[in-house]
Amino acid sequence: MAQKEGGTEQGCVKTGDNLGGKAMAGGPTAGGGVVVEVREKKGPLRAAIPTMPFPLAVICLFLNTFIPGLGTFISAFTVLCGARNELITERGVCCVFWLNVAAALIQILTAVIMVGWIMSIFWGMDMVILAISDGCRDQGIAQDV
Repeated sequence: MAQKEGGTEQGCVKTGDNLGGKAMAGGPTAGGGVVVEVREKKGPLRAAIPTMPFPLAVICLFLNTFIPGLGTFISAFTVLCGARNELITERGVCCVFWLNVAAALIQILTAVIMVGWIMSIFWGMDMVILAISDGCRDQGIAQDV
């Protein structure tokens, strides 16, 4: 979807007033504005969150809510059981497993000062969001997340 031209990355996005036409990111639109494309760059711990089936992701969220880090620790083992992840091709299954274990330990150790508990809940929410987006992708449903 993205094209490289002159060292800058540009992608196609639909404009609001002209649904049939497309504008290049950084290029002018019909209204005189500029369309900007934003992509989230995840750190290694955040990118290591596995894509699990929806029911398992909800269980991990529930566990992370009441026992910080437990759901993240269980999700680490799903990587060994074949859960998909964007980092596995770059770093391998064992590295992604240990990154998830490290995230769980950080959540457990910092739960005393509430940082780990909040991080644990957000981690569980990300697991559920990944499971939902993966389910929509498998069924061919378009989404704007």
